[in-house]
Amino acid sequence: LIETARTRNVLVCGYYGEHNLGDDALLEVLLTQLPSDWKALVTAHDGPAVNASHPDVQTVQRRSLTTTIKALMRSHALVLGGGSLLQDSTSFKSLIYYLILIALARFNGKPVVLWGQGLGPLRRRLSRSLVRLILPLVQAIGWRDPESQALADRWRIQVPALMAADPVWGYQGSIWKGADCSSNESMGLVLCWRPTDLLDVAGWSALLHGVEALSIEHGLPVTWLAFHQHQDQQLPQLLQSDGLMSASLAERSQFVLATSLPQVMDVFSRAQLVLPMRLHALILAQLAGAPCFALSYDPKVRAAAAMAGVDCAELDALPSRSFLLERWSGQMMQPPNSQMIQSIKDDAARHGAMLRSALMT
Repeated sequence: LIETARTRNVLVCGYYGEHNLGDDALLEVLLTQLPSDWKALVTAHDGPAVNASHPDVQTVQRRSLTTTIKALMRSHALVLGGGSLLQDSTSFKSLIYYLILIALARFNGKPVVLWGQGLGPLRRRLSRSLVRLILPLVQAIGWRDPESQALADRWRIQVPALMAADPVWGYQGSIWKGADCSSNESMGLVLCWRPTDLLDVAGWSALLHGVEALSIEHGLPVTWLAFHQHQDQQLPQLLQSDGLMSASLAERSQFVLATSLPQVMDVFSRAQLVLPMRLHALILAQLAGAPCFALSYDPKVRAAAAMAGVDCAELDALPSRSFLLERWSGQMMQPPNSQMIQSIKDDAARHGAMLRSALMT
């Protein structure tokens, strides 16, 4: 980045450039919320993929701690941008990576902001101890869910903090066209599903048979939308090879590997019903005005569904196939309440106000 007398650089750390559209949406929103005189240096695995959407942003290889530290040293602030970065369920190494960056930034007098963050899960005692030690060093925190804020409060973290809806609610919405789509334009039933250990053979069978029955009853295609390229893309093939997806459902299905957020919003805008498992798929589908029924693999999905008034089923306690089919049929063609969505967007905007205030102090 070219630094001028008025421009300061901020290192934005997150799970970027990993072909996960939820994290792409977080970065998109965060960049719009930076003060105009701050320029972002973004950690990313696939830098060219990030630059395809943000050509004016400089990237640094996020999987190299040494390279990231060098970038931190030439920045004026550190922002941990969205998601749940302070957790050890992915790996203990990942947690240490972020804690080292926070500690180095503060040792060198650079402000640190946690933006749109979740806290945990922290399964190791050492993880909890280290996070409790490091958190008081940051300048400001924006939690994205009540559970994270409650944990920080129990630890008595004395840092200016707020809790607001996930920042992705601040992404630009689109107009739902599903009610007026012709048969060849309709995306029908859109599945944003991910691999999960919460579903056994019976669970996957209940979901798949329900989708097939709904598709046949209403004469709709089934669109499999891979939200995370590396995790979601192979799921339909795995379900077929395991004998869980029938030949009939496979014939009714189309498979879409989304490579951009506008593409995702276009798919959602032409859906009659979206069945998301992923948090940010649920949020973006709501912003596209699409009818939804959430399938929760994590409390964050359930919480977002409740906030938006979206019907939801827990993957580890699925209701019967007939119950699901009845609820899905009732939810079809029922778009979200626009006033409720606007209220959530207004709440999510508080992350941006907090970020600007912390960087400009």
